[in-house]
Amino acid sequence: MSCCWVLCIVVKTTVEHMNVPSVASLLDLSGRVAIVTGATGNIGAGIAKRLYEAGASVMVHGSQRGEAAKSLATELGVNAKYVIGDVEREAHEICAETVRVFGHVDIVVNNAGIQPVVPLLSIDMALLIEMLRINVGGVAAMTREAAAIMATYDRQADGAGSIVNIASIEGLQPARMHSHYCTSKAAVIMHTRAAALELGPVGIRVNSVSPGLINVEGIDHGWPEGVARWQVAAPLQRMGEPEDIADAVLFLVSAAARWITGANLVVDGGVLSNNTW
Repeated sequence: MSCCWVLCIVVKTTVEHMNVPSVASLLDLSGRVAIVTGATGNIGAGIAKRLYEAGASVMVHGSQRGEAAKSLATELGVNAKYVIGDVEREAHEICAETVRVFGHVDIVVNNAGIQPVVPLLSIDMALLIEMLRINVGGVAAMTREAAAIMATYDRQADGAGSIVNIASIEGLQPARMHSHYCTSKAAVIMHTRAAALELGPVGIRVNSVSPGLINVEGIDHGWPEGVARWQVAAPLQRMGEPEDIADAVLFLVSAAARWITGANLVVDGGVLSNNTW
């Protein structure tokens, strides 16, 4: 028997044991339970809506805006609930409430974060610590608590767990007056890779999405020069929409990305492809 024939047999056997889903079912999240942190914000709400549309039950998280979280959960439908809490200090409670309501948790989207615009020389230690506590500590805490729950499941029967962290292109390239934010998002990208390394053996995939500038109501009037610069710099010549990020998240948590972990998906309309000199 030739080496090529043996190789074909091995590959064929491996593929047969993968239970590759059909194209029609690749983005189907029916039966899955997702937590979306920071879901009362522009990007978070878009992600929550898209995952719900794909069939997932969704726990809408807000840090303080209880009415906004409740309103979004009501808008989504009967398989959406809401929870309020600090993602770093109350990660355990957020995850426990999700399990209490839905019975399990399969997907976590770590989207909650803050982004104050401050010159480097004006950033005091309290502001820096709070930025890192929420943007990095919140991701780490939610990942730890959710993964502890996910790791108890039979992943052969229940499918892989998935965690997606919302980072930023500023974690890859700095921006003026965002030094603390850039630092926090660079840490999120590296935490994603480290978590993927440790959690892969228990059937949990961890990836991140790095958005570029996302459209929000009033940005054209509040920051016209910035929007104009972005549209010139972006090869696709527009700002992103929340749905652009939501679709990237949907892909990463779905069966279409079943062999992807430790990756950072840049969704920026091509801005980082530009020369910087």
